[in-house]
Amino acid sequence: MALGFTEDQVRRYSRHIILRQVGGKGQRRLLGARVLLVGTGGLGSPAGLYLGAAGVGKIGVADFDRVDLSNLHRQVFHRTRDIGQPKTASAARTLHSMNPDIEVVEHQLELGVSNIGEILDGYDIVVDGSDNFPTRYLVNDACVMAGKPLVHGSISQFRGMATVFLPGQGCYRCLFPQPPAPGTTPTCQEAGVLGVLPGVIGTIQAVETIKLILEIGRSLVGRLLIYDALEMEFLEVRWKRDAGCPVCGDHPTITELFSYGPACPAPAP
Repeated sequence: MALGFTEDQVRRYSRHIILRQVGGKGQRRLLGARVLLVGTGGLGSPAGLYLGAAGVGKIGVADFDRVDLSNLHRQVFHRTRDIGQPKTASAARTLHSMNPDIEVVEHQLELGVSNIGEILDGYDIVVDGSDNFPTRYLVNDACVMAGKPLVHGSISQFRGMATVFLPGQGCYRCLFPQPPAPGTTPTCQEAGVLGVLPGVIGTIQAVETIKLILEIGRSLVGRLLIYDALEMEFLEVRWKRDAGCPVCGDHPTITELFSYGPACPAPAP
């Protein structure tokens, strides 16, 4: 054993360990980290795969859906043989087959006011890959109230975006204070989505999560990264905490979690 690792771990993570910015200390931090994936679909799949491969020690997968044939062109956690099975089970099986070092915890449920607080208690960082506004706002509000970092991503058609929210430095509501009315934005079923698009955004979410764990580099806090796959362009929009934000502002008006009701679609703005 070297640096507290087994022989297999030294070989598995050798390319991390030789990086000056990571090293053995950084790899141990990854192995001790706890990350919750909200959603195991288009965004959660690539984010989860790379976090698992990197050796993030505990990965929670939260999803209440089952694998459908229409998912498979973009949701790389899942295979044809998994159709009809819970997505959390498929995701856990894929992660374990890739890296038996890690612990995968299945949360096969719909996140709600009654359960999200207890679930968040078991994790250090939340990666939001949700596909509806009620979940997105609930997760944001819960992370603010629990003081948890939130790595955000969203996609629609040929565009996606990503950013990072840290406690005390702003939240999703600083950008979008209220969710749109149900029925005013199209779902992926209605508008479509390029299958590889979530791979780009989900991988960026994984990069940002690993940087937060290792405390290296410059994160996307205060920067909204927008990707246009058709034009192959990245646009960066600066944002800052809104002192008047209803959740994380100086005088918040939302101090308790509440349900937004039925899920409405949530494409990237």
